[in-house]
Amino acid sequence: MNIPDSYHVAELVIKKSRFIGEVFVLDFPDPKSIQKTARDFLKRQKEKYFDATHVVHGFIAGDSGSYMGCSDDGEPSGTAGKPVLDILKGSGYTNIFLTVTRYFGGVLLGTGGLVKAYGDTAKAVLSAVKPVPLIRWAEYSLSCPYCFYEGIKKILTENGAVIKNEEFSQDITMEYRIPFTAGAAAAGLIKDFSGGKVVPVLKN
Repeated sequence: MNIPDSYHVAELVIKKSRFIGEVFVLDFPDPKSIQKTARDFLKRQKEKYFDATHVVHGFIAGDSGSYMGCSDDGEPSGTAGKPVLDILKGSGYTNIFLTVTRYFGGVLLGTGGLVKAYGDTAKAVLSAVKPVPLIRWAEYSLSCPYCFYEGIKKILTENGAVIKNEEFSQDITMEYRIPFTAGAAAAGLIKDFSGGKVVPVLKN
């Protein structure tokens, strides 16, 4: 599967209503909190478009695109969020969050018109998105003496890791993400570099 390359926006005017489609990348979505992440995204969008008539959303996340959701935000059931989600399902993207914001123009579209308007807006913004291959990430933690810190960071950087958290106490505790295919090799390099004193632990 692919993920979106970056944020994108597109706008359509349909029978005097403005439809604003926006795509966001869900960076490193945690399956345990994906629903909360989606709610947080939606909250920010509603705050941004506080004067809009509706802010509809759809999202897909997870390595296999198994986490998804949508909302109609007051539009008739099935006429807004579902068309957006259906477009996302057919796009081949995961870790994607898409909103369509509507400013009502005074002309009712009917259920069929709403489905088409929201679906067309989703298509319009997705047409600007460039696919980036999904990287499956592994999560590790380790604890190391200060003398190994710089060397370990160099190994992680060279292997594409992203450090999530560091705590500096008597030793240094580190949590990091790394492409799954590089995880075991990097862990071996760290173990060798430290003479077996530092052994990264796989968390997922």
